[in-house]
Formats: sequence, C-alpha cells, structure tokens
Amino acid sequence: MLMAAFSFILSTMQLSASPIIKSVDSGWKFREARLNNWYPATVPGVVHTDLMANKIIDDPFFRLNERGVQWIDKEDWIYETTVTPSADILKQDNIDLFFKGLDTYADVYLNDKLILKADNMFRQWRVSVKQYLHDGGNKLTVYFHSPIKTDMPKWDALKFHYFASNDQAQNGGVFDKKLSVFARKAGYHYGWDWGPRLVTSGIWRPVYIEAWSNSRINDVFIQQKSVTAQKAVIDGAVEVLSDEAKTATVVIDDANSGTVYGKQTVNLTKGKNVVHIGFTIKHPKLWWTNGLGEQHLYSFRTTLSEEKKMMDTKTCNVGIRSLKIIYHPDQYGHAFYVELNGHPVFMKGANYIPQDNFLPRVSNEKYEKLIKDAVKSNMNMFRVWGGGTYENDIFYDLCDKYGILIWHDFMFACSLYPAEGELLENIRQEAIDNVCRLRNHSCIALWCGNNECLDAWYGWNWKKDSYKMGKEIADKVWKQYCDQYQVVLPSVVKEYAPETFYWPSSPFASYSGYSNDKDGDRHYWDVWHGKKPIANYNIERSRFFSEYGFQSFPDYESVLRYAPDSVDWDIYSEVMMSHQRGGDHANKLIETYLLNEYRTPKDFKSFLYMNQVLQGDAIKTAIEAHRRDMPYCMGTLFWQIDDCWPVASWASIDYYGRWKAEQYYCKKAYRDLLVSPILKDNKLQVYIVSDRLKASDVQLDVQVMNMDGKIVNEFTKSVVVSPNSSKCYWDGDADDVLKGTPRNEAVVIVNLKTEKKSVVYSNHYFLLKQKDMIFPKTHIVCTAVPTQGGYQLTLKSDKFARAAYISTGDAEATFSDNFMDIIPGQNIIVDVKTKLSADKFNENLKVISLSDAY
Repeated sequence: MLMAAFSFILSTMQLSASPIIKSVDSGWKFREARLNNWYPATVPGVVHTDLMANKIIDDPFFRLNERGVQWIDKEDWIYETTVTPSADILKQDNIDLFFKGLDTYADVYLNDKLILKADNMFRQWRVSVKQYLHDGGNKLTVYFHSPIKTDMPKWDALKFHYFASNDQAQNGGVFDKKLSVFARKAGYHYGWDWGPRLVTSGIWRPVYIEAWSNSRINDVFIQQKSVTAQKAVIDGAVEVLSDEAKTATVVIDDANSGTVYGKQTVNLTKGKNVVHIGFTIKHPKLWWTNGLGEQHLYSFRTTLSEEKKMMDTKTCNVGIRSLKIIYHPDQYGHAFYVELNGHPVFMKGANYIPQDNFLPRVSNEKYEKLIKDAVKSNMNMFRVWGGGTYENDIFYDLCDKYGILIWHDFMFACSLYPAEGELLENIRQEAIDNVCRLRNHSCIALWCGNNECLDAWYGWNWKKDSYKMGKEIADKVWKQYCDQYQVVLPSVVKEYAPETFYWPSSPFASYSGYSNDKDGDRHYWDVWHGKKPIANYNIERSRFFSEYGFQSFPDYESVLRYAPDSVDWDIYSEVMMSHQRGGDHANKLIETYLLNEYRTPKDFKSFLYMNQVLQGDAIKTAIEAHRRDMPYCMGTLFWQIDDCWPVASWASIDYYGRWKAEQYYCKKAYRDLLVSPILKDNKLQVYIVSDRLKASDVQLDVQVMNMDGKIVNEFTKSVVVSPNSSKCYWDGDADDVLKGTPRNEAVVIVNLKTEKKSVVYSNHYFLLKQKDMIFPKTHIVCTAVPTQGGYQLTLKSDKFARAAYISTGDAEATFSDNFMDIIPGQNIIVDVKTKLSADKFNENLKVISLSDAY
C-alpha cells in the first residue's frame, strides 16, 4: 500500500518550475589575449583543439608537430559568448553559473564584472549571478592566464626546487624550471615518460546556468553502513538548500518499482540542511565485480516536496555491496587484498591513464569501448593513476555497470609539492569535490594519496638530496608531505566517505621506508628499467603488484597514421624517437630485450610485430606468476592499458584503440580458470588457479607436441579445483615428460575441460627462450566468410605456427583474437569487424607467424 500510495502522490503532485538547468555550450569564440582576431570555439574544449579546428596549428600528434606548438602555453587566451536567459530563468530567486571544469588559471567576467577567479583544473566552480544577469544578451568572458607565466615567479622565488621527475620543462623551452608542482592541473600535460608536453588551457568540462526558487536538493549520499546477504543498512544523507525556514518532505524510493525506503517531514532552516533517512533492505541484490556475478544497480530516487508541490528530484544508481580493503599482519608481513561481499577477490587489471592529452576529445563512446575491452579481457580493476585526472562521471557510471573496481589515486605523482597555506587548502577543496562526487559509485574501492612520491623520497634519493640543500629545507618539504598525505587527504576521506579505505601512497609498506615484497603493494620495475631478464617475473613476489610493465611500439597500421613517410620507418628515426618518451635509451632497451629473447627481425614491420609478441609474452609471464602465487599475492595491475597519444609505451591498447598482443594474451591469462605450466628445478609443474567462488570439476590434459603436430607424450587427470585458490595439480620430471624430444622442438600444451565440455581453458609453454626454439616455416591457410559487419576467418596450419598475426590494411579493424598459436590440424576461428569490401579485404588480408619475421 505504501508503494501504491506514494506512486499516486507523485502522479498528482504539482511540479515546480525549478530547478532549471541550461547548458552554456553555444556561440563561443576565442582569441589570443594580445591579439584582436576572434575565432569560433567549442565548449567543452581546450585552446589546442580550437586552434586545430581553425587550422591555425597542425595536429601535434603527427610526426614532429608537437615541437611547433610549445608557444601556446606561454600565451593568455580569452573565451567569450553571449548568454540570453529565458524569462523562466530570470524570475527564479537563485541563479548560479556552474563550471564543471576550468583549466586552470581563469578569471570569469559577466557583463565585464569579475565574478570568479579559478585556480584548480580538478574543482567545480559555482557562483551566484542573479545580481549580474539581466534580460537580453549578457556577455560571459573567461580569461585564461598562461600557466607557465603564472607559475614561473613561484619557481624563481624559491631558494630550492621541488622534485618533479617527469616534467619535460626543457621540451617546453623553459629550461629546467619544472613548474607542474605549482599548478593544480593534470601532471601529464607537462609531459611524462609515455606522453608529450602539451600544457592546455580551456573550458574543459560543461558550463551550466542553474536557476531555482524556494528549495532544492544539492547532494545525496547513499551511505552503506553495513551490508550482508541478509540485509543492507543504509543512511541516505540528503543535502537540501532552502531560501527560508519552512516545512518540507523528503522521500527516498526506488525509481523503477516505486518502493518507498524512507520518508521524513522536516523543518528546514535557511541555507544548507542535511536530512538523514535511514532504511534497511532485506536480502539485497548484491553488486559483484566482472566475472563473479551480476552488477545490480538500485535506482534510489530522492524527492523533495513542499505540501503537494515537488521542488526537486535526484536519482542515484548504486550497487549495494560490502567492500573492504584488508591490510593486516600475517606470518609473512602484511596481507593486502580486496574483500567483496565477504569473499577475498584477486584483482586482475591494469593501470589507467587519460585517453587523450586533450581531454574533451574523450567521448562517451571511447570510454565505453575501453571499459568493454577490459570486461572482455576478464579484468575487474583499474588503477586510476595520480598524474592524470579525476575522470568524467560517465567513466565511473560504466565501471559500476560493468563491474570494474577503481583503485583511485588522488592527482599527485612522482613529485613533491609546496603543500601549505592556500595551496594545501586548494588541495583539500579539490579532494572534497571529487570524493563527494564519486562516493556513491560502487566501483570506488579505495583512495590512494599519490603515485610513487613516498617511494621517491626514500628510494630515489629525494630525502638525501633534500638534506643536501639544508636540514631546514628538508624538514619543511617532509612536513608538507606529511600534512598533505597523512592529515588532509585521509581526513577528507574519513569525513566525506567514511566507509572507503585510504592508502597513503603507491607503492606503500610503511611510512618509515621502502616498499617491499612482504607488505602492502609493490611497483616492480627491475624487469624493464632494471634490465633484468623477463624470467625474473617468475621469482619476484608481492602481496599486490600495483605496477609493472614492458614496452612495445604500436603496430604498423597504427604507425602509418602518425608517421606515414618511409623515412621514419626506423626505431631510431627522429620521429620514432620523438614518439618515445621513456628516455633516449628506451628504443635501444626494446631492441636489447628483443634480441636477448628472440631472433633478429628482418625489417621494420617485423620488428614492430615481434616487439608486440615480446611485450605480450613478458606480461603473460608476469600475470601467470602472480596468479600462481595466490593467496600470498592478491592482485596484478600491469602498467598500462591505454595511451594518450600515438607512442611507443607500456600500453596494451594503443592510442587508436587497437589491441596489441599483450591485450590478447592478458584476456586469456585473466580468465576465471587459469592452467599454468612452469619449469622449476627441471620439474614441469602445472598449476590451476581459480577465481570461482565454488569448486570446479575439471579434466586436466597435459601434452608434449613436436613442431609437426605429433603428440609425443600425454597425461590426463580428473581433479576438483578448490574455489578461490591456486595449487599445483600435476608435475613430472621434464626429461621423462619429453621422451627424448629436443627442448627446442617441444611445445607443452595444457587443457582444462570443465563440466561444460565446450568450454576449454588452454595454455602453451616453451622450455627455452623463443630465440632458441626451432619454429618451422609454416603454410597457413586462411578462408574468409562474410558476416554482418565483417568476416569470419578460419585458419589452419601445416606445422606449429607461433603467434600467428592477422593484418587487413584497415587500421579500424577489430579481431576476436590475434597473435595466437596454431596447432597443426586445429581450426582457429577469428571474427573480424571491418568496413572493407570483400575484394579489398581479400586483397589486403595477410597472416604471418614468428618464423616469417626473421
């Protein structure tokens, strides 16, 4: 009856005219402040994209064009439009101008009256404009000050300088003046070891006029106080703004079913009011991560009414779950893992960076494609890294929808900051804005203070180098660090999202020293930066690997989009070196690793292909090692899933959205069941790792095959795989298993057949390095059948084909699989999505394997 009664009340309520929300997104123009020529502008947008749209600059991502646009960040820029409010807006008692994002130092004028001075890209800015707005056209002007000219005096005034290891100041023509530490702005805009230096300004998020009278809902926090399978105890904290003291009714119900969860009639005071509506949901539908269950979202609708007049309504889609970060001592050190709905869950995923240097270009479609790519790859976590940005709402909505948890850094990375006074308060407000904005999202697993700032203090000699500048300076810098990460940020999380875990830094073991392999999380870079062999992934341990990675170039079809001239097709060409920000040595390091593990590629195209196989094999090795080490290790997040521009980097998906070999390999390595062979002390061991919450009856098949496809030895075993576990289920002496087959001609093939016989989990393992294997020349037959939106390919090979790679000449084509091994006599089915005609597709279709590349 309560549901029906409230539904009737809603249907008979008189709807108020407020709040009225109008986007201010049209009629914008911009100009360089010291010049007079105006040009059309797009809002949201940034100066660089507007200059490109008006053909004033060329694409900075193409060849060496980045170098020619460094002047932009030294100029001031003016944006302007005319706002014509409707009569309905003007008659409201309250009219706000709401900027969701201004990048970064901006003065806002309405009819030439200064109404706002903004200084933080990450904050939202709201200002009352009722007194300034009039009937007809109103001139709205945003004056952007050069971030370089604004912050240069701050650098010059210091007797010492803050560390900022990735700031590419010299590329920007400002010598060694690493100004990024002074601006509350995305650190990667100043350059990083995978990104260009493109320091933007602009109205980078939407602008609205919001008008209302009497009262409105300002915010709703659905605080999950306690959640079990039996009941969820929830406090709905509703923030109401009121023009005067009055009586109002606040109701929280289900927007789909109309079920009323709570209702309260309250006496509002003038200004801000917080109304708490507590309620319990019996036997809630729980929210699970990708692979473990449904991502059910409740639609909690909050309604504010006065008498029979509805004043405002707001709906929040929330997944109910019990989510805890467990960090406690054990016999090894300190365990660190995610517990979801009472179950320890192994985290499988990647680090995420912004998808473009020009953030407004990241469309909702791009967000969804990348998150769906993660879901298809069996991931359940992203780490949103601290040198980027707090993402748009749609990013977190999609992570809620698809079951991707977020490890969220605050936006601080690889630097020390002058965190005191006005800047520290600015940081506090930034944290409040974003913690409050995101706290209803089921995907938020934890907030982390920074990326590698503590590790740098102890491990990169920043502490030692600070004391070289003087004890007073070092003590000051360290106090700023502690105030920022041990006081301000954890206090914000505790106050505004009390059920969310705060982690001081990544990596972190303790405040007193280096990260290690026994406590907390670890960034492991001895493979790659430390030049250790890839095999080291099999022996290094951590409770949670939150970073590790291996570089590769994009594939040839992607390279053609930013380096189409053959003069550039050399890894040491000026263009290819410019599109590599990991240091002058990085392309050489790729080559060194490649030649250590593989044979010499015959040409540039082959190098790109083999480098991707190298990267894929390396990260596959790491993922399997980490999963085998469960439950000691409970998470593996490789660096990184995406790129912000076309570049040689650690990304598994390139800037254009094309999967590298690494993404195809991690998709298989992240499945809910993993069968993983490993050679230890001449003993071949086969582990089965399960993320399932129930036991699994499987058949394990272990085969040794030669390159002609002949099975020289085979073992079969029925096993019951324990839930949420890793265990060695089979082993044998390697020489006995091989039965005289030379190791360089043997492939170990392992298969798991589940209770659903059609579902097979497979893996291939080699007993020697790839360069020592004798992979034969192969004849791969590929037949194509047209399907809706593309073609279905069937591939067969006469001999074992290692890392068969399909190319079509279409840079937009997508593949259900690629870089896969083909066993003789086996049919491999691959679905290709492409707009190519049949003639063009068949003309450009090519399939090679590793033996074709050298």
